[in-house]
Amino acid sequence: MASLGFDTSGKKVAYGAIHVHPLYWWAGMKNPELQILLHGQNVRDCEATIVGAEGIELKEIVRLDSPNYLLFYLDTHRAAAQTFCIELKSGRKVRKLEYELKSREERERQTFDASDVVYLLMPDRFAVGSGKKEAVKGMLETKCDAKLPNARHGGDLAGMEQHLDYLAELGVTAIWHTPTLENNMPNESYHGYAITDYYRTDPRLGTNEAYRCFVDAAHRHGIKVIKDIVFNHCGSMNFLFVDRPSDDWFSYDGRYVQTSYKTGAAGDIHASKLDRERIIDGWFVEHMPNFNQRNRYVRDYLRQASIWWIEYAGIDGIRQDTYPYCDFDAMAQWCKAVEREYPGFNIVGETWMNHNVGVAYWQKDSKLAAPLNSELKTVMDFPLMSLLNMSVDEETDDGGRGLARIYEYISQDVVYADPLHLLTFLDNHDTDRFQKDAGQAHDMYRYKQALTMLLTLRGIPQLYYGDEIGMYANKSKGDGALRKNFPGGWATDRRNAFTEEGRTGFQKRYFDFTRTLLQWRKNCPAVAYGSLTHFHIRNGVYVYSRELKGRVVTVMLNGTGASVDVDMSIYSEVLPKSYVYDVLVGKTVPLSHVLKLEKRGIRIWDFG
Repeated sequence: MASLGFDTSGKKVAYGAIHVHPLYWWAGMKNPELQILLHGQNVRDCEATIVGAEGIELKEIVRLDSPNYLLFYLDTHRAAAQTFCIELKSGRKVRKLEYELKSREERERQTFDASDVVYLLMPDRFAVGSGKKEAVKGMLETKCDAKLPNARHGGDLAGMEQHLDYLAELGVTAIWHTPTLENNMPNESYHGYAITDYYRTDPRLGTNEAYRCFVDAAHRHGIKVIKDIVFNHCGSMNFLFVDRPSDDWFSYDGRYVQTSYKTGAAGDIHASKLDRERIIDGWFVEHMPNFNQRNRYVRDYLRQASIWWIEYAGIDGIRQDTYPYCDFDAMAQWCKAVEREYPGFNIVGETWMNHNVGVAYWQKDSKLAAPLNSELKTVMDFPLMSLLNMSVDEETDDGGRGLARIYEYISQDVVYADPLHLLTFLDNHDTDRFQKDAGQAHDMYRYKQALTMLLTLRGIPQLYYGDEIGMYANKSKGDGALRKNFPGGWATDRRNAFTEEGRTGFQKRYFDFTRTLLQWRKNCPAVAYGSLTHFHIRNGVYVYSRELKGRVVTVMLNGTGASVDVDMSIYSEVLPKSYVYDVLVGKTVPLSHVLKLEKRGIRIWDFG
């Protein structure tokens, strides 16, 4: 914002732009301490005070190494909603910045959990809603070209909002979108993970108000919103890095040192000091400088930025990027701070490790990390993702291949503090798509079996946009290939897969199967919260059930390429009635003593 300046005679004086973060705050927050960061030319050496504030105590003024920063710490616990001034004097010149404490809105807050199905989308690649794309003044990357895989393609918040009906019809109950905050980088800015302003929606996607409207619209459709936030690093064009408050706001005093990417070192009791340091302090890539979260002022700045968006936009959850790369203690403090303001609010951390012990270490109340506690409720189940992809491409046997891999993995859930708070998925924006090529995409057995397990085993299931219409890609052609446009999101698209008439027969088979399971799951708390009982593999068949308050759902999967006769007496403890609602058939059917389960066959039985 521009500062309002006067000299001592009262004459107006023009000043340059100044950052004030947070943009404003609220009275009545449970944590009454407020950090206000000012960034502007030579503000550090001004005589600073607050004027016209009622019930607000100025606790501390922090003057950092850079002459262009000033931090205020205020105590607001006695303050009502009001507007006051921050006054800066330099010689005869006086700057006055208005600052507002708003009244908090009454909201019935919700969050996401195992009853939800999360839909991951990338705003730039999902849909265009605001017509022709014009260059946005001040943006370093202005061109949109959908033919270039790593360029911006023009999707936006309006496009997301316009297709909420489609997601509601599919049965999605939560959206996780990749970052929508300003990413003013010179190239590959479409993905959003190099944030350059933590308080500004990227103007190529929309405005802050447009984002809040999107969240409100999603809520009207019965869909929650999970905001993707990045605390480990920012973009190198963020003003905090271009004009650093002090070098110790970033690891290695702002000097690029590459991370090792060996995330296991963060929780390894045998790790060398060098290995642990490189994973925590090393930079993800050169254009993403690593925040020093051991710096109190950095921690406060990032914490407030996340709380600001929860309060301002009414989001229902946060996905935190590259979690094990962050400082353990700083992130635990952050999780506790969010919980204090919004009890029950769910945060999922990206915990990309290939074994359950490594993932479990990062979950709240994990015995593996004790006496440390991450306070992070939900972690991402990358090991299950790998096994789901592998298991459906193998012939199941009793010795550990095919669906036996899933049985063995689920049988180790004792390592998790809370298996219901695992985000489970087949793929995401950083991995091969579940359907890696056309051959796999045209094998519906693969998708049907994997999706069935995803939606009926424990955890919070997540789909990646396009899974539901059979989109396929692999990393051999780069990340851009994994993030293709959703067909129908652009006016020039030949087909519109957002509509029934626009979907091909192939896409319709995928969509209809996915919709059937998602719509059923919305009204079946047993597969969300129920206890899980499973049986070891017999004749290539995996059988398990979920039970809650007498409602039993039993799943049978044939992991072989031949039909199998299943002796139902073996599974009597999860077959409480002689008749059952068959979810995939859509009607109630009687049970026989022997079930002929076709090759790669599936039964989802809801005993009600």
